[in-house]
Amino acid sequence: MKMIPGVSKTGTGMDNISWNILGQTYVPKHLSDSSMSWHATLPKGTFVPPHIHPHQDEFIYVLEGRFDLLLNGVEAYAEPGDLIRLPMGIPHGIFNKTESTIKCLFWVSPSRRIYDLFWALHNLGPKANPADVVAVSAQHEVDFLPPPEDA
Repeated sequence: MKMIPGVSKTGTGMDNISWNILGQTYVPKHLSDSSMSWHATLPKGTFVPPHIHPHQDEFIYVLEGRFDLLLNGVEAYAEPGDLIRLPMGIPHGIFNKTESTIKCLFWVSPSRRIYDLFWALHNLGPKANPADVVAVSAQHEVDFLPPPEDA
């Protein structure tokens, strides 16, 4: 798939798509074979548990709010203007532990199966069974890690 030139306007995405992924809103901004980007809104208390992209580098540019992160087992944080770099094969989790909403721009390279994954997760509904989320994600090249033993 070749990238189409143009401008992705504020508040809109490709083909007016907006996904609800477990209470988070993802709006795809572009898709090509080499990369995909999306605007994400993560309300307070939402998170993406530790997982691995074995075939993609992932990036998050923070626009608003503060992320708490787990990057290869090390705790970190990112605030507006920060770029989070998540190399392929490195476990990472992102968390909104604050009282405010986080807004950010994500992108992955290459795109691989992430676009199809977001449709599949969106179709599971906002209160999806975690086991279903893990299984569907694994089918789309995203591997969630087991929860820590003290959880």
